[in-house]
Amino acid sequence: MTDEQSPKTLQHRVDGPQDAPVLVLGPSLGTTWHMWDRQIPDLTRQWRVLRYDLPGHGGAPADPSISTADLADRLLRTLDEAGVERFGYAGCAFGGAIGTQLALRAPQRVASLALVSSAARFGTPDAWRQLGVVVRANGLEQIALSAPERWFAPAFRDVQAAIVDWSVQMARAVDPECYIAACEALAAHDVRAELGLITVPTLVLGGAEDQVTPPADARALVAGIPDARLAVVPGASHLVPVEQPAAVGELLARHFEATWTEQPAVVAVPAQPAPVVPAPVPAAAPVRPVPQHAGGAAAGPDRYAEGDRTRRELLGDAYVDRAAEETEEAAGDFEDFVTRYAWGEVWNRPGLDRRTRSVITLTALVAGGHHTELAAHTKAALRGGLTPAEIEEVLLHTAVYCGVPAATSAFAVARRVIREETRPRG
Repeated sequence: MTDEQSPKTLQHRVDGPQDAPVLVLGPSLGTTWHMWDRQIPDLTRQWRVLRYDLPGHGGAPADPSISTADLADRLLRTLDEAGVERFGYAGCAFGGAIGTQLALRAPQRVASLALVSSAARFGTPDAWRQLGVVVRANGLEQIALSAPERWFAPAFRDVQAAIVDWSVQMARAVDPECYIAACEALAAHDVRAELGLITVPTLVLGGAEDQVTPPADARALVAGIPDARLAVVPGASHLVPVEQPAAVGELLARHFEATWTEQPAVVAVPAQPAPVVPAPVPAAAPVRPVPQHAGGAAAGPDRYAEGDRTRRELLGDAYVDRAAEETEEAAGDFEDFVTRYAWGEVWNRPGLDRRTRSVITLTALVAGGHHTELAAHTKAALRGGLTPAEIEEVLLHTAVYCGVPAATSAFAVARRVIREETRPRG
């Protein structure tokens, strides 16, 4: 077989235990696998992490591809050569586009999926093709110099000069022909009509201040993918894994822990009407141990695990762990009830999305004067997709119907939480 006939693969590196399940991390256009460096120490405690570079990025061979589907095939060949059959996948922006192709083309191999700063369609085809024309005429210098403005929130750029400089150098080093080909791939990428075919459990994660793939793109993915959840990181822009490494690492770890299955679920659809027979039970995802509290029965494992996952996604580990410690002896059954019923059932009902539930919850807490819970649920609203401006709009509306004094106190609580959640973190 000649070199031209050989299946193309992608430059990659692997970290973590040899016998651990494999988690693949995909980069954004103009970046290298190093964009995930700060998640590696935590993720490799549980997974063997494979990171790859796009063609012409990070010193990878300049072998252009004008299709996200082709790049998904190249990644599958890379995994074949590495002896990896089933894997979890998290991709940022362009890497997320490759992830949707993997979920559509090889769902039996993808154990769980995370789409970070991604979209079903990125902007317009004309804009990407015009960008390719600019790069062909002028090179990548101006694209590289403007990368920090697209990738990072202003507050982050102000205090992280070294990372800003690193991002410019990383983008500047990309092979121009491969960048142009990637622009063509993004121009052609449009999976809006196919989102309903994705059967892989999916986390859609974005930055609240992202102007490249704004939260509206994330919400469109969640609306289209049947088994998808949304997490929005406050104070972050497009390269949210670089801006908020701890928050992203925590969200990814929790998602993959909760949804990973060793075997894909198979759903058989008969071609003709047939007698109803019991279907085989699919392999269950790992669940947290069910707590046993003195004086009461344990919650059902599925309901409790689902509630615990939702509660931690929205309120964070620290809040949930602190609540559990404070009520462990005095009110363990109540803590169990809250996790199982409020978070496991009500927050996960399909009738309303999380944004709407957050609006209702904030309004009710303002009306009741429950400021401690209001602080927690302001944080939950930010993580669930509401912007700071939308939260303030909700509180302004409550001033009309709940009274100005109540809303004034609520504004003070909410603004404090928003400042804490959106401040830059190193």
